[in-house]
Amino acid sequence: MSTILVIDDNPAVATALEVLFSLHDIATLHAASPAAGLALLDGEAVDLVIQDMNFTADTTSGDEGRALFAAIRERHPDLPVVLLTAWTHLESAVELIKAGAADYVAKPWQDAKLLATVNNLLELADARRELDQRRDGERRRRDDLARRYDLRGAVFADPASERVVALACQVARSDLPVLITGPNGSGKEKIAEIIQANSTVKEGPFVTVNCGALPAELIEAELFGAEAGAYTGANKAREGKFEAADGGTLFLDEIGNLPPAGQMKLLRVLETGRFARLGSNRERQVKVRVVSATNAELPAMIRDGTFREDLYYRLNTIELAMPPLAERPGDILPLAERFGDGGKPLSAPAATALQRHPWPGNVRELRNVVQRAQLLATGPRIEVADLGLPRAPAARGGPAQEPGREQIEAALERAGGVIAQAAAELGMSRQALYRRMERHGLKPA
Repeated sequence: MSTILVIDDNPAVATALEVLFSLHDIATLHAASPAAGLALLDGEAVDLVIQDMNFTADTTSGDEGRALFAAIRERHPDLPVVLLTAWTHLESAVELIKAGAADYVAKPWQDAKLLATVNNLLELADARRELDQRRDGERRRRDDLARRYDLRGAVFADPASERVVALACQVARSDLPVLITGPNGSGKEKIAEIIQANSTVKEGPFVTVNCGALPAELIEAELFGAEAGAYTGANKAREGKFEAADGGTLFLDEIGNLPPAGQMKLLRVLETGRFARLGSNRERQVKVRVVSATNAELPAMIRDGTFREDLYYRLNTIELAMPPLAERPGDILPLAERFGDGGKPLSAPAATALQRHPWPGNVRELRNVVQRAQLLATGPRIEVADLGLPRAPAARGGPAQEPGREQIEAALERAGGVIAQAAAELGMSRQALYRRMERHGLKPA
């Protein structure tokens, strides 16, 4: 049962409110003065405060109420406060609402309206508590991961990326191959670094090769080495990446670009640990942990005949799917802060602009945007104009696309559960957002 504290020097007001709320399973406490109210708050669990604005006879200035509100806000910054007075001054109302008051109600009040306000605020408080508890749980899990594993300085706060990092730590000590999938710039190499840093071969070399950055005719030589004269320009024998990674980890980025001959050789190395340099018949034995990554749809490539199915299943013993940055909104601001490197902070509108941008270039794009803004910003903070983000294209006729459950949940989380703020971000009224939340089975806040 929720509990409301009424701070009012008029016993009749307290009695009327107690009767109203008791009919709706809400408990009521009463204090006749600001001092008594603050003392009750220090000793009782209270979910909401309804306070008068004047406590001295023949006083209508509201100064006592403002002082009480300031004291409550200082001691209990998250506690919702409804201001109740017979002397309604619009300027005072606006001033205190800006300072954080939940609402301003004139006496005599309308029971239905006051009850609706109180229920909404209590539900919002419940939602905030649940959100805080969830965030605390997520923070504890991240701290636990950081204590138990070497995360190589990874920055993440979104549950989606946390799951990938946790799974990477879990499978790191296995010798099985790992395939990391996800779009370009999403952080696949950082996941590979985490796997290597927590593996049984973490003291060994960590060798990276980008299969998409090499001509097809040179990939085999890059991976397996070549003897002198094996191809034009090979004037002396060269060591391949597998030899260089012996006793450690080999990270094969953009594995989908490996040509068929290289795929066949790679499959044999994964199965036997043996290979031969180009131009040589002598086989070499290595022990290498292979971690690969791709932004390609390998199953589609298998159907097209451009990627070997047996190699895919050999590489895909364990798959870690890194979501695009747009699906990990909780990571955006922590990453932006890291990329800012202690420079100028983001203004609130700039932070909102970063969270609304779709980030087709993922983490790499975010880094470029923030670093450029740090150089170009002329004021003490980074503003929206400094980011240089493209404006969202205007809709071309027809109704706007309705936000789905995930978009609504993300907007509510970014807004800290504040319905008005989430509704503004989604471009709809609070009533419309409430209807969509009910439709998706989301708890009103």
